[in-house]
Amino acid sequence: MNGMTVRRLALGIATATALTGLAACGSSGGSDDDKGSSDSKGSSDGSKGKGGLDISPIAALRQIESTTDKADSAKVESETTMGSAMSMKASGSLGWADGLTGTMTITYTGGQMAETMRQTGSTSMEARYRPDAYYAKMGDRFAAQIGGKHWVKYAYDDLERIGGGSGAYMKDAMQNSTPHQSVKMLLASGDVKKVGREKVRGVNTTHYSGTVDVAELAEKSSGLSESQLADMKKQLEQAGVTTETVDIWVNDENLLVKKVEKGQMKTGELSATAYYSDYGTAVSAEEPPASDTADFRDLMNRQPTT
Repeated sequence: MNGMTVRRLALGIATATALTGLAACGSSGGSDDDKGSSDSKGSSDGSKGKGGLDISPIAALRQIESTTDKADSAKVESETTMGSAMSMKASGSLGWADGLTGTMTITYTGGQMAETMRQTGSTSMEARYRPDAYYAKMGDRFAAQIGGKHWVKYAYDDLERIGGGSGAYMKDAMQNSTPHQSVKMLLASGDVKKVGREKVRGVNTTHYSGTVDVAELAEKSSGLSESQLADMKKQLEQAGVTTETVDIWVNDENLLVKKVEKGQMKTGELSATAYYSDYGTAVSAEEPPASDTADFRDLMNRQPTT
């Protein structure tokens, strides 16, 4: 594994690990085993509020956003596909009381990223998310190329500097990501409807759906500069992503149970699904030992070998 491969792999993991956090915490239609009998089909009716009164989808989403935000943490299972670039599964626990924190196990199941990860001797890794950075634990073969260190630290400020507009957007999203971000996406879209009552993994839920313009959403929900937004939009256009469908399933306690986001890229389908359970669960994300940690910024400054 030469220096160029180390740099390329480190950059690929930067994107993949960040996107795993975003997919888990960001939101068509569920699988057949998720769907029970619907009380309504394609209805724009609201949910039932106190006293049995109907409330609009917008009002319902505001309640859901508030309740999920206050829950602080949850166990998460997610599955993400980004065209031919990568597909991956992740599971663990995440908290959002003070920035995104938690630990996830990520397994690359296909695409170019899985092929690249095989060069390290393993297609799975541990990711720890902390308020200012996240850490990816690599295999022995990769560690041997970076001084025997198994962890790579990705400071969000470094992602912003190296990734341009998309890096700034990633930093902003990672530091503000929570499961109720998908609810905010639906609220920002201006296009949301109540689909009906459905079962998800045996839990009674209400299903909401909408369509989001990706570039407009970033402009509405982030504090990015005009140049950063222009850079990010250019890269979105290059990837071929213009819109996403967002679906969420919410239990009777106004807590998110499942979310699905789908879009289209030049390399194929973009799809992210996450399930949430055990709200309020304990979350741990210890900083790895400095003696066993390499810095992403230093890896990107390495000179490739021939």
